[in-house]
Formats: sequence, structure tokens, C-alpha cells
Amino acid sequence: MKVEVWSDIMCPFCYIGKRHFEMALKDFAHAADIKLVWKSFQLDPTIPKGAKLGTVYQYLAASKGLSEDQAREMTGNVADMASQAGLQLNFDQAVVANSFDAHRLIHLAQAHQLGQIVKEKLFQAHFNEGKDIADPTVLTQIGVEAGLDNTEVTAMLHSEEYTAEVERDIQEARQLGVRGVPFFVFDRKYAISGAQPVTAFREILDKSFAEWRAEHPVVKLDVSEGPSCSTDGLCD
Repeated sequence: MKVEVWSDIMCPFCYIGKRHFEMALKDFAHAADIKLVWKSFQLDPTIPKGAKLGTVYQYLAASKGLSEDQAREMTGNVADMASQAGLQLNFDQAVVANSFDAHRLIHLAQAHQLGQIVKEKLFQAHFNEGKDIADPTVLTQIGVEAGLDNTEVTAMLHSEEYTAEVERDIQEARQLGVRGVPFFVFDRKYAISGAQPVTAFREILDKSFAEWRAEHPVVKLDVSEGPSCSTDGLCD
């Protein structure tokens, strides 16, 4: 069953929501039957690539009409929430950056079944390591550490590859009425918006999977048996 997630690397609630979903999936009996697909979303596509916009607090103060003290208080509350999910968010070091190329990297990674690893590494780079996720050198390092080929990542970053896919995700989000992220869509039937509790994710997983399984029953084969070895190591 497909679960699609619209999110942005710059979004702390997207990181928290990712962890809450993973915690729900950890104890889900049918986790192996869940296909997680990351979709692109940009909270602020107007950030120029390579721009130096100061601290997160300065950026939030300017973009949201807050004082820097209010921005610090707001991010402090988010950091407290993240800690309950086992995450440490370092807003003091986070670099404000355009996330478009990071989303292109995720698309490349998903083509190689490495999307989950790259997504996590991007969140870590932004929220824990104070790295610029718009920097091609940083993105290349993340891709290679995840298992992607250095030459392929470099070529992608110096081309327009996966640009159309990122733009298509963003347009699709508009069509679905997505106004904030994270936004989780289960089998195109149910959705969860925001970093909701683990229990909420578990409930919708149970409900959506039960309906999906009813529509996609396991095929039972008519088996003609002969001599074989079983999983308990016995052969007959």
C-alpha cells in the first residue's frame, strides 16, 4: 500500500512527523507491505540559492513579522516537542536555504530505493549539523554517503534532471488542497496533516491497510507437494 508524504527539509514538523510515522510503522504487523513515497514541497521557494539570510531567528522575524525573541521562543517550543520524539533540533546552527535541489536529490535517491536514507540525512544535515542543504558539495556528500554514485549525483545537480518531478509534486499538492506540511496520504483515500501523535498514524494505518487488503487479497496457491526442506531445517 502506498503512503505519500509531502514535506520540506526546512520544516521541523516534517521531521517530527516523519519520526512519529516511523514509530507507528515499527510495530505495524504489515510494515513490509507499505511503500513510502516522498513528495516535494517548498515552504519558501523565494529564498535565493546561495543567499545568506542570517540566523533562523532573523529569517523568521523578517518573514513572519515577529521579534527575534518571539522567534526563539517559538522554535524553542518546537525543539521541546521534537525531543519527545527522540530528536534534537539545533536552531542556533540551522542554515536558511532553498530546498529545491535537495528535493531533486530525493527523487534521484528514490529511483535507487534510497529515498528514506537520503531524506533522513538531509534532515540531520539541516537540523543537527548546521549544513547548507542548497550547497552542491553538501548534497553530493549526502548522496554518496547514502549509497548513490558520485558521478551520477554531480551530473544531476549540474543539470535540470528531476526539476519537472519536483514541480509536479508541488502542483499536485495545490490540486489536493495541501496548505501545510507534513501531509500524509494513505492509498489516496485518507490523509493526515501535521505532526500528529503516533496513535493517530497507527489508527489510520490500520484502517487504510485493512481496506487496501480487502481490495488486494493475498492469492492462495494450489500447491502440489513433493520432497522439500522446511524452515525448521527438516527435509523429507
